[in-house]
Amino acid sequence: MKVAVLLNRAGGTLQRRPELIEETEAAFRAAGVNASVEALEPDALRDRAEALAKRGGIDALVVGGGDGTVGSVAALLAGSDLPMGILPFGTLNHFAKDAGLPAELDEAVKVIAAGHARAVDLAEVNGRVFVNNSSVGLYPLMVRDRERQQEYLGRGKWPAMARAAGRALWRLSKWRLRISVEGETEHIETPILFVGNNRYETGLFGLGKRAALDEGKLYLYAIKARSRLKLAKAMTQALLGRLDENDFVVLSGSSAQVDSRKDGLHVAADGEAFVAETPLRYRIRPGALKLIVPLASDAPAS
Repeated sequence: MKVAVLLNRAGGTLQRRPELIEETEAAFRAAGVNASVEALEPDALRDRAEALAKRGGIDALVVGGGDGTVGSVAALLAGSDLPMGILPFGTLNHFAKDAGLPAELDEAVKVIAAGHARAVDLAEVNGRVFVNNSSVGLYPLMVRDRERQQEYLGRGKWPAMARAAGRALWRLSKWRLRISVEGETEHIETPILFVGNNRYETGLFGLGKRAALDEGKLYLYAIKARSRLKLAKAMTQALLGRLDENDFVVLSGSSAQVDSRKDGLHVAADGEAFVAETPLRYRIRPGALKLIVPLASDAPAS
């Protein structure tokens, strides 16, 4: 088996543990896999992944990083026959966890060496692929605030995010949206709209889990909280995984359109924030990615 392994050099895990590069090479050798391992900056990693996918001659393309890195490579491989393997070197690794992948390096390499691939879904917003979820409203603003604090004030990711969450809550904003899903339209005023690639449990902000990655549906969750107090309660419940159906409006389908009076909306996809033109057009891409996963009997217990 011949694989190309691309590691995100800018990721927190590799910055804390640069020895992971050599450990990764050793793990693949021990598993009997012919692996070329490269550690690259994010932009160079995407370019290299695209070049390798076009060139061919490998049995799988393996990416080591967090959900943002995984999503960028998944977008390149969407619709192709080249399987993707994952080394979960990110902070949270939601996609890897939902796919049943082990967190330990040696075990993750063993899964890749076994080469069992299955088709899983990807989702898009205005053509931008995401593997986990997308959101509109307060969360993208929190991400932008966190990034500015990290860049200009040197704060760590989690302290910056906590401060951003507090400021977002204090300045509570709500968005008036018209959401159309397969002929059903809802007019909603909400502080946060969350769009999942398949169905999430009721802990939002990316902390929920998915029972399946191949249901072929988008799930849209709009939090109903109208006041700071109610939003604070909802955010706390979300972080604890205790939201219930009374806390949000839920819609589902293979595609969705989100309209607003604004020409553009702040959007996040797999934790990365950007501004997208309206209307936002979401769609699911069933089975678009071939992902190397454990056999059902080998999957780690959740």
